[in-house]
Amino acid sequence: MKNISEILTGVKTMGIGGHIRPDGDCVGSCMALYLYIKSYYPDIDVKVYLENPRPVFSHIERIDEIITEPDGDRVFDLFVTCDVSARDRLAVAGEYFEKARRTVCIDHHISNEGFADVNYVKGEISSCCEVLYGLLDQDKIDRPIAAAIYTGMIHDTGVFQYSSTGPETMRIAGELMKTGFDFSRIIDRSFYEKTYVQNQVMGRVLAESIMIQDGKCIIGYMRRRDMDFYGVDGKDLDGIVSQLRLTKGVEVAMFLYETESQKFKVSLRSNGRVDVSRIAVYFGGGGHVRAAGCDLYGSMYDVINNISEQIELQLPPEQDK
Repeated sequence: MKNISEILTGVKTMGIGGHIRPDGDCVGSCMALYLYIKSYYPDIDVKVYLENPRPVFSHIERIDEIITEPDGDRVFDLFVTCDVSARDRLAVAGEYFEKARRTVCIDHHISNEGFADVNYVKGEISSCCEVLYGLLDQDKIDRPIAAAIYTGMIHDTGVFQYSSTGPETMRIAGELMKTGFDFSRIIDRSFYEKTYVQNQVMGRVLAESIMIQDGKCIIGYMRRRDMDFYGVDGKDLDGIVSQLRLTKGVEVAMFLYETESQKFKVSLRSNGRVDVSRIAVYFGGGGHVRAAGCDLYGSMYDVINNISEQIELQLPPEQDK
């Protein structure tokens, strides 16, 4: 596939879906494709399905048209997943994907083995949004579409600082910026703007974090009871693992929080020596070399010990002596 038009021939109904707990790249790619179809293929009845996106993405046009739960017995001519690394990561619209007459997966996760009829997976590219950009007619990317793509790109590159960022990534970002959206505001809202409570929570996690592996690994955590005390959920914890990663001397950061009793969401970030995607995949998750995650059951200490064992396989203490 060289252009999105190749999969749209004869399509009258189309669904778009992303992964559970959608991040910026997932929301950005799904919405960019949705806006593109709405603008240039008006004869296609297109729906976009995602779990409730965070308010930080409210700048994306028509985001209120996202459907957050199954809405009837539908059989789409085409269903496209964006930023979904495996079939079991597809969220709200899983049943529509299964029933669709044709399925397409657009992704950039190296762990993606292909689960659709057509799999357009570019594991070497920084974000799904950058992959999607290459499938669209560039002269049709207007300001709303550009803002959605840019949002995904900055989220999966850490505002262009991760190793996956290349010259082509920066060139595309420059082309998108030419459309005139407020890129600095998107960056501020996405990464730096926090509520007072979010700052309190981050401060607590940082204060209670622990170091292992001779200071090469840092671990932050939040129990369910503490989240209830502050009145926060998982959406309020964005940015904590990235802040942990910036600790001097650290090679890998782990942040986990309790989603329900004895169940934890684990986020992993690496500075290069540890491939955290291998660790996440080992535990049934996925991601990238420097950013990945998974869900684990057990006590908090069991989860930390299990992840730490896998980190040690890649970062044995004797390496640093």
